[in-house]
Amino acid sequence: MRLMRDSLALLGMARRAGALASGTGSTKRALKEGRARLVLFAQDASETQRDKVMKLLRHGRTPRATLGTREALGSAVGSAPVSAVAVTDKQLAKELVARLGLEPGRPVENGTRR
Repeated sequence: MRLMRDSLALLGMARRAGALASGTGSTKRALKEGRARLVLFAQDASETQRDKVMKLLRHGRTPRATLGTREALGSAVGSAPVSAVAVTDKQLAKELVARLGLEPGRPVENGTRR
């Protein structure tokens, strides 16, 4: 629980620093432009929204994880509920990857390793 809370707080910091793409469309754009350093999905994201982003993730080594609900992700980044966000700052992404215990290409669910 604390891991998720701390990670969501770090997402808020990323948003304030201008280092976050929020929502499926913005996350896809960040991936296409090579700016995404970490992608986080909401656990209740629809399969359709998740697939839109996963198509781009399959070809790269961008770390990804599932963290919280759409409402929690949206609240953390100061917006309406969102299905996906991309952290675009290398250092903030590195910190989140470390906190979540992620390895490139190894998914994490709800703040714990699968």
